[in-house]
Amino acid sequence: MFSGSIPALATPFRDGSFAEDQFRALVDWQIDQGSSALVPCGTTGEASTLSNAEHHRVIEVCIEQAAGRVPIIAGCGSNDTTNALLHLTFSKKCGATAGLVVAPYYNRPNQEGITAHFTTLTESIDLPLVLYNVPARTVTDIQPETVAALSKLPGIVAIKDASGVLDRVTEHRLNCADDFILLSGVDELSLAFNAAGGVGCISVTANVAPKLCAEFQAACAAGDYAKARELNDVLYPLHKSLFSDASPGPIKYALSRVLPDFSPDLRLPMTPPSEASRKAVDAALEGAGLI
Repeated sequence: MFSGSIPALATPFRDGSFAEDQFRALVDWQIDQGSSALVPCGTTGEASTLSNAEHHRVIEVCIEQAAGRVPIIAGCGSNDTTNALLHLTFSKKCGATAGLVVAPYYNRPNQEGITAHFTTLTESIDLPLVLYNVPARTVTDIQPETVAALSKLPGIVAIKDASGVLDRVTEHRLNCADDFILLSGVDELSLAFNAAGGVGCISVTANVAPKLCAEFQAACAAGDYAKARELNDVLYPLHKSLFSDASPGPIKYALSRVLPDFSPDLRLPMTPPSEASRKAVDAALEGAGLI
């Protein structure tokens, strides 16, 4: 269902509001450059600073602009199960292929609470779900045993694993449902992640280097790890530079360098990346031949 290079799209703002024209152009560029699916309203899309109305409009515009050319995995996460269901219901109505649902944050539920959260969602709506585990942001960590159990529920089809724990790829592959999809959520670990059994990445870097990321994922899928390593060597400095300051500041700056019409504006409490971060991004973009 999902594989390859899947950018977690940045959300452009102009004068504090969603810049719909810039976002539509970004969607078209991503598809033209070989991205295999798109994720609006994830972490990189600053979903935590969007009102529900804005959140839904971003998803709606992404689906409209993609027009069926690639699958759309709509960011539908919330620390409130009822609000996550609201996002999922809207996304299904708009024609999303699936919903990306992060582990509940701030509340810090135990594994029983995490299981109840996702089980309630699967029982409440007929839309495929992609689990999103990113303990560095949520504190909550979906343990491998919980992932294995959830993978066997109808409707839970994949995980975006941003735990950074590589041995979990093998553990998930051995214990989850046979058709459960393993996607990396950490760009710089994607080479090892794919070698261990992953089939793609929901990526920050693919925002600004979609063609290179698509080529990298294609090489992995073909088992050409010599080519994949070469591409990874080109992309690695970019992966690192995009987290040289609080994300998504660096990636929005990078997009403004590659796509001159893209606004790097952020919403508070996010602020522009430091001069050192901008220099690191510029050097990495130059090294990758993107500017």
